[in-house]
Amino acid sequence: MRGRTWGLRLLLLLGLGLGSQEALPPPCESQIYCHGELLHQVQMAKLYQDDKQFVDMPLSLAPDQVLRRFRELAQAHNLSIPRQELQAFVQEHFRAVGQELQPWTPGDWRDSPQFLQKILDPKLRAWAGQLHQLWKKLGKKVKPEVLSHPEQFSLIYSRHPFIVPGGRFVEFYYWYGHVPNGARVYYLQRSQPPLLTLMMDRYVAHTNDTAFLRDHIETLASELDFWSKNRSISVSSGGKSYILNHYEVPYGGPRPESYSKDAELAATLPEGNRDTLLAELKAGAESGWDFSSRWLLGGPNLSSLSSIRTSKLVPVDLNAFLCQAEGLMSNFYSRLGNDSEAAKYRNLRAQRMAALKDVLWDEGKGAWFDYDLENDKKKLEFYPSNFAPLWAGCFSDSDDADKALKYLEDSRILTYQYGIPTSLRKTGQQWDFPNAWAPLQDLVIRGLAKSPSAKAQEVAFQLAQNWIRTNFDVYSKKSAMYEKYDISNGGQPGGGGEYEVQEGFGWTNGVALMLLDRYGDRLSSGVQTAFLEPHCLAAALLLSLLPQ
Repeated sequence: MRGRTWGLRLLLLLGLGLGSQEALPPPCESQIYCHGELLHQVQMAKLYQDDKQFVDMPLSLAPDQVLRRFRELAQAHNLSIPRQELQAFVQEHFRAVGQELQPWTPGDWRDSPQFLQKILDPKLRAWAGQLHQLWKKLGKKVKPEVLSHPEQFSLIYSRHPFIVPGGRFVEFYYWYGHVPNGARVYYLQRSQPPLLTLMMDRYVAHTNDTAFLRDHIETLASELDFWSKNRSISVSSGGKSYILNHYEVPYGGPRPESYSKDAELAATLPEGNRDTLLAELKAGAESGWDFSSRWLLGGPNLSSLSSIRTSKLVPVDLNAFLCQAEGLMSNFYSRLGNDSEAAKYRNLRAQRMAALKDVLWDEGKGAWFDYDLENDKKKLEFYPSNFAPLWAGCFSDSDDADKALKYLEDSRILTYQYGIPTSLRKTGQQWDFPNAWAPLQDLVIRGLAKSPSAKAQEVAFQLAQNWIRTNFDVYSKKSAMYEKYDISNGGQPGGGGEYEVQEGFGWTNGVALMLLDRYGDRLSSGVQTAFLEPHCLAAALLLSLLPQ
């Protein structure tokens, strides 16, 4: 009862009561890392510039001892602990971030991988070699003490080493079973875009390790079951009903890693709307797009984060990922000789393909769009996620790729010479203009590259060239790779959102190396040039086809 009492005190402190509604449960049971007065006082005092720093700090003592000492301190000051004493308490009872990890170099890492020799531009080849070295910097292994004393850490123990993204993100993101957002206890009730099945496909394609697939096929199935049971929604279109998926995290309280920002934003709303807002923020974090104008639907100010309604949208990319996973699962079960399960997933994919076409595809625009459940209509705004079905191979009409390319041209996205913008709306959120993100470049580039159209393939290359030059130019100036880039005034590190732009950076490095591997014989480190206007693409295409 004591934990519940302190949880209710937190709701009262924040003014987040829901009247007669039942309060949503906290993200986890920890009264230090997920809810409780200690978390509230430290985060609202803003002892650290980034709220995530505190909830990533290991404890120096057992949690019950820390909580007892905190209550004594709080009672001595009538719950208003002076900032200096609060800082001293944290320094005494917590350790610095990252001490539970040790460096690790992947066992299959090689100093000079063969793909480097495919890169003809010597400057790009040297740069790719430096990017390859970063995997050693980002490789981590959890120390044994996290296994023996898990209650003293927000980090979730893994016996396997891993690659971290970099910067403030010093844990792995996304793993087995019910896949949490990341390896922290406060992430346990959120998932991430479901890509585990695709990871298995890439591994098996590289190793031909059918035994590993057989051992873990049920793990893949359990992830898809989670989305089916917990994140499904019925959508009607043309007199038919379709089952699609959305992001939804029905848990209360501020996100521990962004506690003060969530609490301050919630305080601007009427009391009865606050827990709904906090749940929608978590759903936005589950999407990976935290945060973006994609999710801003409700309220008088559609540029304010208080209008977030993540769960009220059916996202194109989430459903494309699941469609791809269902197709791969059908192939996996066929490979393993389980025809009934193969047929089950083949049918699920066919149903989702029909839903993507009938609910999310817009023939007039020539692209897929998120579906607004509150207003029963598509959200006809540009986001690179609109192209996820091309990337996932989840479309049935061979003309869809050409129509999507025309949509890119009509939206004037091809005029941006430093990368594909995340949106065309400037809200101050990090998943909006003018930021560009590596995974979204990949969605569009590889989506177009899969097309049989030579024109689409050439556009894919030119987009890859733009992105590589932006990454290379910024690295040449800063000696760092970043999680996102500002493409509005020449390529530079991105901004906006809840924290400073982070260096590292896992997915940026990965996409750059993938593009260098794919197009290394054509990419150039030369001067950045504006993307060709559509009427010039035909000439560029003819030149690209001439003998070199």
